[in-house]
Amino acid sequence: MGMGSLTGKTALVTGGSRGIGRAAAERLAKEGALVAVHYGRNEAAAEEVVKAIRAEGGAAFAVKAELGVHGDAETLWSEFDRQALDHGAAAGLDILVNNAGVAPRASIEETTREVFDEVFAVNVRAPFFLTQQGLKRLRDGGRIINVSSGTARIAVPDALAYSMTKGAVEILTRTLAQAVGSRGITVNAVSPGITDTDMTAGMLHGDPAGARMAADMSALGRVGQPGDVADVIAFLASDASRWVTGQVVDASGGSRL
Repeated sequence: MGMGSLTGKTALVTGGSRGIGRAAAERLAKEGALVAVHYGRNEAAAEEVVKAIRAEGGAAFAVKAELGVHGDAETLWSEFDRQALDHGAAAGLDILVNNAGVAPRASIEETTREVFDEVFAVNVRAPFFLTQQGLKRLRDGGRIINVSSGTARIAVPDALAYSMTKGAVEILTRTLAQAVGSRGITVNAVSPGITDTDMTAGMLHGDPAGARMAADMSALGRVGQPGDVADVIAFLASDASRWVTGQVVDASGGSRL
């Protein structure tokens, strides 16, 4: 790859083995960043992303850590530190993309304590403590990008607990931006709508009516693709976004305006 806007930078994308996370990892690598592709369990999928990035002339490595369990942040950062040095990167980090999450579909009546605890552990507690420990590594002028969801703005009764976690992510984004601004670090969130990933495959590819409904939600009349969101993440990771912080950038194609 030639010189890109992120050449010389090191990035970590959680949940980088599929969907929006994969697209973000590949996009950041295309801009020249060394990308750590985090995964929880599917090593083959993460290695496939790494292979694809390297095939295009980029640099990447996979990092395993199951999120939502005790010691998850420590495990992830320990592995990141070791492998970053092995790949010739200077100690530290420039871009943190908190993308990993789980999205159970359950109404308030159907939500068990176990489901509630898991979705908050993975979607809120994990990025909170990953970021807390990541701040020791994040260089001044760095970027933190959190992946929220249109469900924090649009009421979706059968995803209530999930939607609550994304509201928490947006509060984290705004408040952390104020806390770390003196270091020149920006903190923003991107808020996708319905996006064509394996999480939405049943709706989009198994039900024509569902696919039409999803497309009709957008002012642009189509379903979002992972690359649509990844391009926004790449902007927020770049110097072009230097005067943007504490914001939630809607990347839903104008869903339910």
